[in-house]
Amino acid sequence: MASDGGWITASQIPRDVVAGRYRITGRLGRGGMGTVWRATDELLDRQVAVKEMHLPEYGLSEHESSTQRDRALREARSVARIQHPHVVVVYDVVQQDGRPWIVMELVDGRSLAAVLSEDGPLPPREAARIGAAVAGALRAAHDREIQHRDVKPANVLIEQRTGRVVLTDFGIARIPGSATISETGAFVGSPEYTAPERMMPGGGSAGPESDLWSLGALLCAAVDGHSPFHRESIGEIVHAVAIDDIRPPSAVGALLPVVHGLLDRDPARRMAAAEAMTVLTAYAEYGIEPPTPQLVRRPEPDLGADPGADPGAAADVGGPAGRTPADRAGTPQLPTGGGPGPLATRRGRGRRRAGIAVLTVLAVAAGATAAVLVTRGSGGDPAAATTGAPVVRSTAPATTAGPAKPPASSAPHTAPVPAGSTRVEDPKGFSVVLPAGYVRDPEPPRTYYWSADRGFRFGEREQKPDPRGPYGVMHDQDVAGPSANGYKGYRDGVITRTTHRGQEAALWEFTYDGFPNKPGARRTFDLCWTQDGRMYDLWLSAPIARVEQARAIFDEAVASFRPHR
Repeated sequence: MASDGGWITASQIPRDVVAGRYRITGRLGRGGMGTVWRATDELLDRQVAVKEMHLPEYGLSEHESSTQRDRALREARSVARIQHPHVVVVYDVVQQDGRPWIVMELVDGRSLAAVLSEDGPLPPREAARIGAAVAGALRAAHDREIQHRDVKPANVLIEQRTGRVVLTDFGIARIPGSATISETGAFVGSPEYTAPERMMPGGGSAGPESDLWSLGALLCAAVDGHSPFHRESIGEIVHAVAIDDIRPPSAVGALLPVVHGLLDRDPARRMAAAEAMTVLTAYAEYGIEPPTPQLVRRPEPDLGADPGADPGAAADVGGPAGRTPADRAGTPQLPTGGGPGPLATRRGRGRRRAGIAVLTVLAVAAGATAAVLVTRGSGGDPAAATTGAPVVRSTAPATTAGPAKPPASSAPHTAPVPAGSTRVEDPKGFSVVLPAGYVRDPEPPRTYYWSADRGFRFGEREQKPDPRGPYGVMHDQDVAGPSANGYKGYRDGVITRTTHRGQEAALWEFTYDGFPNKPGARRTFDLCWTQDGRMYDLWLSAPIARVEQARAIFDEAVASFRPHR
């Protein structure tokens, strides 16, 4: 959680220490569902955010109040299981003074709402970067049948040092098999960011698509300063959301196709989270403008169409128009561009890749064409992953993302070693740049290096080329899931077909539950490629909360890696 500047006097701070260990030191913010406090975890000596839940007590019997408290605790524990790089980390859920308290990571930064208020609207590409991260967080939540239901700028945090984007405040989330804490007869949420189906009678049962509408409104707010449904009264807001013509601000620019795809009043036609992540990532990192609205969105029903016509025929004319909602988790592709590393973005400032793709984009930039295939692990034939996806060509000029640059990894790394890092000469026959203090820990045929605090683990493996190629190797491990290398709790696996130093390569990203002696969700980045008759595999894993730092370390390691052959 981030500070909203609303500090209070010492006399207003709760005197008690929550759960015997979280000492309250100040207020970070207050919303309709609770107050968020800054606190010190005196057991682990770290700063945390503690949310004091405000539950509807007036007019409720003791039994009803107890039920509401138990429900809030159950929901918070469910949300804690998401464990995604762009979802706030939940450390603990406790009860005190008859109220639930949720203990979360303290994000050192500001909310998107504060950024817009203090600095003004964002450029479209920065808005796309933030939107892609939120879309990834929503996909992870929806995969676990959890709906956020309150996606808005105030609930999106941006870490000051790294630029990491974090979706927070699942206080009114919907959990499978449970009514939500807000279902007491009153609407809870932010009307300017609420999907029209949630405003209708029975709207409490609206599906996860409603979160994607909110993302569309958030993108508009990011580039224009406020939601396109901003009005003077609640009645006018509801009318704008449910009935008025939807007019996105001109500031959305190239993001217009995505906004149109998300702000569709028909939930069945609305762009899915993975699709939104695809085009937003491509634009944020490479300047590849999203395809025109008719390529992203399915057309209005043609009442005169032949009912026996092939529903997939529309894909033959260049778009996902003929796909059913179930097809929207299909085969994706993204451009590699000329970025400085497998994970880094050209825009600098520590901004890193946040995307997972779902449709095909063939990018033509500065006279060079490159393509990347990204697919969610499905257990299917990897050879089939290159077929059946619609092709969308970028119409953006080559100068959109700046002059083309060759990937830093396309040649041996010759740049000076950054301050705080060192070039390691491994006796196995390779060298690589890692932060100073990493300690070697070989486990043949793998070689590991651990950071001093045992938080980061770098790994290297060399073997004979596999006839399946790098993508096939990664695909088999993805299908194996938890049994692959002991990755307990394996999830969120994504494989990207790409190139490295001019050779076929595959990038595998995934989350798992960590090590038996060091529990806690971890994110792993793993690049595999074949070079000079050998297959190399480099990876780096780190705690979820340190994922942005891990991206930078991994990029440097990959770019600097030199086999001594």
